[in-house]
Amino acid sequence: MSSTELSTHEGFTAEERAAMKDHARELKTAARRSRSSRADKAAEAKRDVLAKIAEMRDSDRVMAERVHAVITASAPALAPKLWYGMPAYALDGKIVCFFQSAEKFKARYATLGFSDQAKLDEGTMWAAGFALTEVTAEAEARISALVKQAVS
Repeated sequence: MSSTELSTHEGFTAEERAAMKDHARELKTAARRSRSSRADKAAEAKRDVLAKIAEMRDSDRVMAERVHAVITASAPALAPKLWYGMPAYALDGKIVCFFQSAEKFKARYATLGFSDQAKLDEGTMWAAGFALTEVTAEAEARISALVKQAVS
């Protein structure tokens, strides 16, 4: 590679590196908890998610709190857990959906994302991520419907 090619390659952003480090910490924490009962692990994971939400800036925190409440009420089978430093919700240990704060990747909006585990299939193309600038009653209803569909 020429020096020009090398200088244009940026690699991972600081935010991406931080997310990978978060994930490594989450895996280590999960390994340490392996001797705990399933109920204890679930309670600790929920505490971790609530603590991560509490660390967020005002608008992200308010939205994350509402999203968390809607998801846990709409789909109690989903278990809260951290995923790359983000609040996420898993079914049988596999991430179904997650909340990404705007601040985490310096974006202009927060994101409610769904993994390939979510059963949102609709034809040959469907949305797997939704921008959030505010969680209104209408947005809560849409989130609830999406989450219910995702686990059906």
